[in-house]
Amino acid sequence: MDIATGLGLLAGVVVLLTLILMGGSIGMFLDAHAAIVIFGGAFAATLIRFPLSSIYHGLPLGMRFAFTIRRIGARELVDLIANLAEVSRKQGPVALEKVEVEDPFLAKGIRFVADGYDSDFIRNNLETDRDNFLTHLDEGQKIYRAIGDCAPAFGMVGTLIGMVQMFANMTDPSKLGPYMAVALLATFYGAAVANLMCLPLADKLQLKLHDEEINRTLIIDGILMIREAKSPTLVREMLLAYLPERHRHTEEETEAETAPA
Repeated sequence: MDIATGLGLLAGVVVLLTLILMGGSIGMFLDAHAAIVIFGGAFAATLIRFPLSSIYHGLPLGMRFAFTIRRIGARELVDLIANLAEVSRKQGPVALEKVEVEDPFLAKGIRFVADGYDSDFIRNNLETDRDNFLTHLDEGQKIYRAIGDCAPAFGMVGTLIGMVQMFANMTDPSKLGPYMAVALLATFYGAAVANLMCLPLADKLQLKLHDEEINRTLIIDGILMIREAKSPTLVREMLLAYLPERHRHTEEETEAETAPA
């Protein structure tokens, strides 16, 4: 699980609840009219903006990846693929069938090599798989960003509705307070939904999209080099080019390079 996402949402909720309880009760901030205009309006606008298939795939995939973290990082992937290249070169591609890998995308590529598929098939299949996954993940971040963009606007709509109702009942002072509360709560709901949940999740998914694109492209190139029986050293050096300079060496390697002769 991506602890940062969970902690951030939890901290935001705690801050809001603390501020609410310091000046009243939670019941003061619960209003059905404000909830309807925010959640109903944002849902309706999202349906208009995106095809139903995009919402069906992107929304749950985005939510799942916003709260999960990749089991294997890019640096570990390079080492793992280099070790797989060594196994394949010494024992043959069939030996890869006995290797257990956590990453399903890498495991799929290893299976293709072990089964003897040609390089063009492996490349086309894995690139299609990668592109489809990235498309759905991109749809997810766009959907959350769209909700984050329209929630404050619908909060303003709710505020205007509440103000109209309040001014229409100026002759009845007992209704002015409730209508004003509805107007302000709609703005509060819209700002909270957008800035505490949807927009941060969209930004987190954008970062994960970039990381997944690099990692899956790295895996594809590594699998193809294993299929072509490249040396493990060459595989490692070629794949290290995907990493930032500071991540290309392990701590042991860095200490060995900086140690006095």
